Formats: sequence, structure tokens, C-alpha cells
Amino acid sequence: MKTVAAKKFRCQAFTLIEIMIVVAIIGLMAAISAPSLLAMLQKDGMRKAVSDVTDLLGDARAQAILKGQNTYVSFHPADNRLDSSIGKSVTLLDGIAMEGIRIDLKDLSEQEESQVWFFPNGTCQELTLVLHSGADVREITLDFATAIASSVQLTK
Repeated sequence: MKTVAAKKFRCQAFTLIEIMIVVAIIGLMAAISAPSLLAMLQKDGMRKAVSDVTDLLGDARAQAILKGQNTYVSFHPADNRLDSSIGKSVTLLDGIAMEGIRIDLKDLSEQEESQVWFFPNGTCQELTLVLHSGADVREITLDFATAIASSVQLTK
């Protein structure tokens, strides 16, 4: 004869079939959501790249004003890298490329290295930088009068 505790314990257990059905549902949901997650991660990569570049440009501007000295940011499109005279650098993630670099309205995209200068009075050279990753294209611009970076998404 079974005790009351044994009957109570038996009623609370899951069967193997129930567990297998739950695992199958979780697997199906993961398979369906995988493409969306990958697309989201790629966008996050571009957002991070834009944020890193604008932060570096802002830091170079701030140092020029605070120290009263000219500072610069160098662009190395072949290496997907940006360096600065303030000792900071940014390397763009794989899959994100510098597609266009224009400084003072001159196309310098084919140059091994190009520099944009920031001045102690809070101004800079005019810059337009285009970052490309798949279908995502972003344009980062520096206003020459304020040296403040802004970014817009372009369509291709």
C-alpha cells in the first residue's frame, strides 16, 4: 500500500515525453530566432564602430581645447584603424570598412594615411567619413566651425 507522501511525490514529477516536448519547442524557437539575432549583432557592430569613432573625434577636440595645442586623428583605411595624437586609437571590427574619407572636400579614400586636425579654438578641418558594413552605411561628419561629430544612416 502506497503512502500519502509517495502519491504526492509522484504527482509532481514530469514525464520524459513532457521534457522532450519542451526541449523541442525551445530548439524550434532558437532556430527561428537565429537570423534575427545575427542581424541584430551586425547592427550592434556598426553602432559600436560609429560610437568609437565619434568618441575618438570628440576626445581629440577636447584635448585640443584643454591643452591649447593642435591635435589630430589619423585614418588608415587599409588597416581599418584610426590613431590620434592624444594616444588613443580605434580598430574597426571585421566586416566594417572605411568606404570614403573626405577632408576639406578632398577625397582621400585612396591614401594610406590621412589626418584631420583639431584646433585650440574649438574648430577643425571639415570631415566626412563613410563606414560600410553589408547593407548598413553610415556617414560621420565633423562640422568645421564646432568640431562636433554627427552621424546619419545612408541607404544604398
